[in-house]
Amino acid sequence: MLADDLRGLWYIALKDLRAYYLKPPNISWGILFPFAFAGAFYLRNPGDARELVPGLVALATLFGATSMEAIVITFERRVGALERLLLSPVRPPAILLGKLLGGAVFGLVVTVVVLLASLAGLGLASFDLPLLLGVLVLSALAFSALGAFVSVAVREVFEAQTLANFFRFPMIFLCGVFIPLASLPEPLRPIAYLLPLTYAVDGLREALLGTGVLPGVWSLLALGIFALGLYLLSIRVLARSLA
Repeated sequence: MLADDLRGLWYIALKDLRAYYLKPPNISWGILFPFAFAGAFYLRNPGDARELVPGLVALATLFGATSMEAIVITFERRVGALERLLLSPVRPPAILLGKLLGGAVFGLVVTVVVLLASLAGLGLASFDLPLLLGVLVLSALAFSALGAFVSVAVREVFEAQTLANFFRFPMIFLCGVFIPLASLPEPLRPIAYLLPLTYAVDGLREALLGTGVLPGVWSLLALGIFALGLYLLSIRVLARSLA
């Protein structure tokens, strides 16, 4: 049973990457959107461009990992592909994990491109590599788990897109991407610390610039909790919807 699950989740992730993620429009959108957003903000408030890199990289991970993840399960449920997967020897938690891994891998691919371009363009040569890798991997898993939760929580693709944006766009302005947490109004700061993007941005800020508000290990721990918690919640919601 475990061998079937491991083999199944591997092929599910691979199938999703080929069928949904590794397409030119997805790749270009995932790379260009964070740069467009950061560029617009920088032109309005010029300053040290290096301060934008953590937020830029975190945005690439967020939108890369959730771009298709938030609609894949909803779409496959509509066309009957999910039901065929459920008839296989692979258990539902493994199916969901395979889909989550597909989104996380694509998020990391997009993020690496954005990160390398940022490092080369701004000359950031000194950083904490172990912390950087840990934050990137856990962020991709947490955001992909968020996308999976959105995808299992609704029945229509347009509902999934709407719900995904309901989570993503407020996080851009509450989680320190462009506005430091210390500059947020005090009533909003507790909300920021309830959102995974806050820990992705702060962990990347600590890894790349050494200016994080929290110790790096706290950001890693928080991202791991978000990834696991959202995955378990997605399993529960999926099981309830299939009952």
